[in-house]
Amino acid sequence: MIHRQRSVWPQMAVLALAILPGLSAVSNTAEAQVRVPPPSREAIQYSYAPIVKRAAPAVVNVYVRSRVRTSIPPLFDDPFFRRFFGEEFGIPRERIQNSLGSGVIVSPDGIVVTNYHVIRGGESAEIRVALADRREFDAKVILQDEKTDIAVLRIEANGERFPTLELADSDALEVGDLVLAIGNPFGVGQTVTSGIISALARTEVARSDAQVFIQTDAAINPGNSGGALVDMQGRLVGINTAIFSKTGASHGIGFAIPANLVRIYVESALTGRKVERPWLGARLEAVTRDIAESLGLNRVAGALVTRVYPNGPAAEAGIEPGDVIVAVDGFEVADQRAVYYRLVTRGIGNTARVDVIRKRKRLTLILPLRTAPAPMREDVRNLSGPHPFDGARVANLLPSLAEELGLEDQEGVVVVLSVRSGSTAANIFRPGDIILRVGNEAVDDVTDLDRILKSRPRVWRITVKREERILQFQFMG
Repeated sequence: MIHRQRSVWPQMAVLALAILPGLSAVSNTAEAQVRVPPPSREAIQYSYAPIVKRAAPAVVNVYVRSRVRTSIPPLFDDPFFRRFFGEEFGIPRERIQNSLGSGVIVSPDGIVVTNYHVIRGGESAEIRVALADRREFDAKVILQDEKTDIAVLRIEANGERFPTLELADSDALEVGDLVLAIGNPFGVGQTVTSGIISALARTEVARSDAQVFIQTDAAINPGNSGGALVDMQGRLVGINTAIFSKTGASHGIGFAIPANLVRIYVESALTGRKVERPWLGARLEAVTRDIAESLGLNRVAGALVTRVYPNGPAAEAGIEPGDVIVAVDGFEVADQRAVYYRLVTRGIGNTARVDVIRKRKRLTLILPLRTAPAPMREDVRNLSGPHPFDGARVANLLPSLAEELGLEDQEGVVVVLSVRSGSTAANIFRPGDIILRVGNEAVDDVTDLDRILKSRPRVWRITVKREERILQFQFMG
């Protein structure tokens, strides 16, 4: 066997000599094949270190320390138990609850962006921000939005200046771009992971009807929430906020809030102006496969216009029921959430170019972006008195209000706008609850509800719709 292998070598040598001139000719004509030694050792050492050195100092740890009052079952408040276990048994007590997340400094004077769920309840809690160099400062919440899961903090540092991250244009990202995720997973300390942009404009995991996400395979774990997703220039392209996981650990499917949406909330926090969402003046629903086939669409994507309100922006632009919105400002949209996201990031006072499919033809329409008309005084009530609604602010569910709250438009409906902290209503209702009945009477408008509340029955029976559930409450008068 050995001899046979050796006898092949002369033949292979002849073959190599025969084809060598051809290879040489190719090498001389193809500049890409020219081999030169690297000019230095550093030139062959690829590393993310320069990006990390630039970005990491602006990524912080956020610690929230709050007091939680524990409740007790009524059984444990019985004198029989206290007789045997002492008077202290069963008395509600306070415990300290700690939570940990990450944040990003976006302004030299100490403005930090993080997730709302990281600082939930932070108005009455102690918030500490720890920098990468281990310095720590107190911080206060100056803006929070549960729907978009964004919160903005201000570090209390008496004029000290901080390292920052520049916000990139997240619309310029492409699938396959390299990114780094920086945060504090599981509380082990600042950690950097690398990956790519796996997908853009993900809406299936959105909490808000005006939110889309950047998907990445850079490892994101508990504690990374609020941390930075940065590009290869060290700019902030997103705030890491969620993962898809069956175990709670990273499976390579992470989601970040795009920097273009974050920018709106940062500017709002700095200027003190409320984030205002453009009013479309139309009802939208996602395009299903059946809808796409019935309309002759070549893809299952877009937002179907089911209703257009008179005198609204959509009507002014010429949008009609049955139109399918397929793009906004040149960006294709997957569903109604993507449409609302594009309008929000475009901003009030501007116009948006909306592409629609109408009777199998593509049209481009110009949509003016303005806020929804405010409800009239007679459409809103601040309720107070000896009844379960004490401390609730309610309103007639007008089309503009329904769109703002992300609720289905319905005539003759009253919705809870807000509840005063510590009030009776705060223990019962949530913003967005729809009041269906009080006792045996249906509630048609706020005037109707006001009249019913003055009757003061011995037993209050209240029926509300909360998201997709029908709830019933009963209280003694």
